[in-house]
Amino acid sequence: MFEYLTGKISIINPSYIVVDVNGVGYKINVSNPYRYEVDQVAQVFVEQIVRENEQALYGFYDLNEKKIFLDLISVSGIGPKSALAILASQDVNGLITAIENNDAKFLTKFPKIGKKTAQQIILDLSGKVGVSKQLSIDFIPVQTEDLSEKLRDGLAALESLGYSAKEVKKVKEQLKTENLKSADEYLRAGLKLLTK
Repeated sequence: MFEYLTGKISIINPSYIVVDVNGVGYKINVSNPYRYEVDQVAQVFVEQIVRENEQALYGFYDLNEKKIFLDLISVSGIGPKSALAILASQDVNGLITAIENNDAKFLTKFPKIGKKTAQQIILDLSGKVGVSKQLSIDFIPVQTEDLSEKLRDGLAALESLGYSAKEVKKVKEQLKTENLKSADEYLRAGLKLLTK
């Protein structure tokens, strides 16, 4: 139904953003909300998913990210939230390599992806998933927050991606020692620690 929305980012939450398009706020679930800034005008590619008890918009930084999301949700056992958690790692080349090399171990590093689901991803997507160019990871850092708020937002985003409170607590102390500039950087650093 929608291909993209262009408007001003009015709200940033750990699991979604709100894009104001001519006075209408669209809640869009995204893998990394901290790549955006409040009041930034952005074009967000979207996919609307309608289920029995839910209608939701899922947003993507570019068409390649959207394509991989659609590939992932075509796999039995992978829902939109799991697909967003996989995309949040921003290691698209690693994901594609893991699928092409039957590396189920790499895929089980993502939240709620067990060995059986990892094998299903490989079976369903081998030879099919790919991108026409590198995904852009040149995100705009949010600089208006203080350190504790940035860290807290990064940790909240990890939980919204499906990591358990126990897993997030495990990386929290390491992240506290980092002097990162934005919630986006804390989220990415946390993802690297959790997927080691």
